[in-house]
Amino acid sequence: MSEDSIAVVDLDRCQPDRCNYECANFCPPNRSGKECIVTREERYGDDEEEHFDGTPDQISISEEICLGESCGICVGKCPFDAIEIINLPQELEDDPVHRYGENAFGLYGLPAPEDGRVTGILGPNGIGKTTAVHILADELTPNLGEFNTEADWERVIERYRGTGLQDYLQAMRDDEVSVARKPQYVDQIPDSFDGSTRELLEATDERGALDELIERVGIRPVIDQDIDTLSGGELQRVALVATLARDADFYFLDEITPYLDIGQRMTAARLIQELAADGDRSMLVVEHDLAILDLLADALHVAYGEPGAFGVITDPKSTKNGINEYLKGYLENENMRIRQEAITFEEHAPRSVTAGDDVVEYPELKKSYGDGEFSLSVEAGAIRESEVLGVVGPNGIGKSTFAKLLAGRLEPDEGQVDARLDIAYKPQYIEIDQPMRVDAFLASITDDFGSSYWNTEIAQPLQLDAVMEQNLDDLSGGERQRVAIAACLSKDADLYLMDEPSAHLDVEQRVMATTAIRRYAENHDATAMVIDHDIYMIDLLSDRLLVFDGEPAEHGHATQPQGMREGMNEFLANLDITFRRDERTGRPRINKPGSNLDREQKQAGEYYYSPE
Repeated sequence: MSEDSIAVVDLDRCQPDRCNYECANFCPPNRSGKECIVTREERYGDDEEEHFDGTPDQISISEEICLGESCGICVGKCPFDAIEIINLPQELEDDPVHRYGENAFGLYGLPAPEDGRVTGILGPNGIGKTTAVHILADELTPNLGEFNTEADWERVIERYRGTGLQDYLQAMRDDEVSVARKPQYVDQIPDSFDGSTRELLEATDERGALDELIERVGIRPVIDQDIDTLSGGELQRVALVATLARDADFYFLDEITPYLDIGQRMTAARLIQELAADGDRSMLVVEHDLAILDLLADALHVAYGEPGAFGVITDPKSTKNGINEYLKGYLENENMRIRQEAITFEEHAPRSVTAGDDVVEYPELKKSYGDGEFSLSVEAGAIRESEVLGVVGPNGIGKSTFAKLLAGRLEPDEGQVDARLDIAYKPQYIEIDQPMRVDAFLASITDDFGSSYWNTEIAQPLQLDAVMEQNLDDLSGGERQRVAIAACLSKDADLYLMDEPSAHLDVEQRVMATTAIRRYAENHDATAMVIDHDIYMIDLLSDRLLVFDGEPAEHGHATQPQGMREGMNEFLANLDITFRRDERTGRPRINKPGSNLDREQKQAGEYYYSPE
């Protein structure tokens, strides 16, 4: 194989007991007498276990003998899509920083933490961001691609001599770096900790800043509750406080925004920036909310490659240029195209909306919980045919309650929702505890499963091919989200109601999910209502907006659906946040609080975008 190509075998998909080794039987080098594709037992004998995980009858591909991507016969012949033959970018001159084994994932490049600064990483899931963090946290010694030899930090430091990483790696080798890390999936915290919120947080208070952090993020009301009773947004804030309360040199924060509303996201960003500026601490943040990442990061690394196969982390870029190049799909310094299509935004807001027939009409609704615990009032309104209605508002304000009232999962105290409505509902928290396979689950929902239309409009945009043969209870948070969106769109309904579909999706997955929802509504004259905190998704998706306000956890109020500019102005004015359009890409950007543009827009009453 060319030095610029790699072979990757997905051991979770390679099932030799269910095939006839078509990959080996049709391999041209094999047919000429060479041993390109053989079982690992045939290649390594008794030493097989020393080389990589798996079973001896799974295949091994010799990258020295393989003809590369120009052949690719084994890729097409494998009945389980377990093989990838990939041409690496020609610009990759060095060996990988780390490779997990033969025919396994390889990472090229590392991010460079800087004292007193927030460094961001932007890229798809499964591209090696977590591997990079394990290395920087001294939890994984990189092997520089030589997976059959013992990894050695001295060789790694020599590789990075003269770069910004040299001093950091030397300090880490000498145990002079302490690390605090916030996990990605906060909903798994109750599985590893049994106790109250106070007990968890007091164990992390190394800087004496716990009380201030608790007050700033607003979790004082749940401090004495058991961890397993907290909502996703509460768990996210608890995890953030637990991380920032530690006294560390290097903080790694993996996705700070899922389940948080925009105001809470802004608070999280400010806390991280303040701690970075306090002394010699460095912050590394992986985040898919581009508006928050843009505001938060001082510099940005872009990660690209083939998820599960290889990942490349670029040298640092300015945050603005890094995000714009990522959206454009072309990295200028690297001369690398990472995506064929650019991600674009409307140049002017709001888009024009043609009034269609009302599909969903609801009267004034009221719902209360307990003895004055929480109350919601909703003004009478209607949702139109073929429109996507965006729903925005703080957490704890009643958005999910309203969704459940429409879906018939809650009974209102006053008012009555049309019980004849057929509603497809994707809840905010996706609980899957059954071992059913994904393909069987989706096939049980729709007769269209596997049709060319279903594959083109739902499966492909949501990237479901890679998970079809997995069990539902084995999926990651992002995979569960995409399957849940597909399940919702696969139903025949009057209204498609989705609560926070962006959670745990990377930027491209969010755009593809947005495209799938938008296209389905247009092609089927279908009506959708989407609750989300990601301004990019709301901006790309929505025709009109439903705004919730009030006092979180006490009382909420929903206005009638209104135009995007009017709705966003009302919503952002409540949060005291202004947005502008990037002059090159048209993407929404948060104005820095107190900046000239922020003050000018507030004075003009234009919080959404300054008028053209």
